[in-house]
Amino acid sequence: MTFTSSLIVERSSHGSRASVKEQEYLCHVYVRNDSLSAVVIADNEYPSRVCFTLLDKVLDEFSKQVDRIDWPSGSPTTINYTALDGYLAKYQNPREADAMSKVQAELDETKIILHNTMESLLERGEKLDDLVQKSEHLGNQSKAFYKTARKQNSCCEIM
Repeated sequence: MTFTSSLIVERSSHGSRASVKEQEYLCHVYVRNDSLSAVVIADNEYPSRVCFTLLDKVLDEFSKQVDRIDWPSGSPTTINYTALDGYLAKYQNPREADAMSKVQAELDETKIILHNTMESLLERGEKLDDLVQKSEHLGNQSKAFYKTARKQNSCCEIM
């Protein structure tokens, strides 16, 4: 992973973002104009936009905490950057970390609920149509019964 990350950073131009597929993973790289760069390696299901948001936040935080002089010669043993663990823990679930993903998930849930509601309304509408037809049929039978009863009662007089 270190070799692949280094290679991707070397081949990326300043001020660019890119995603490179490596086996079953995607390597998301962000190289800033000041040559500071970072790579996130994630599976195909993890949203790219969330990866780049993470990279942007980590690089901003890193550039504020670590002197620019230490960037080229620094290593994990010489640079003390503790915020990374917090960011990685926060971004384990992209829906929790990213507001857009969270809103999208809520919209998807709302859409499912609306579809179910519409289906039940359509079923109710069909049932109401059936009731209207049965009511009309019952009304027609009632009229026919009334006419038949009237005809039969008209032939006889009550004395």
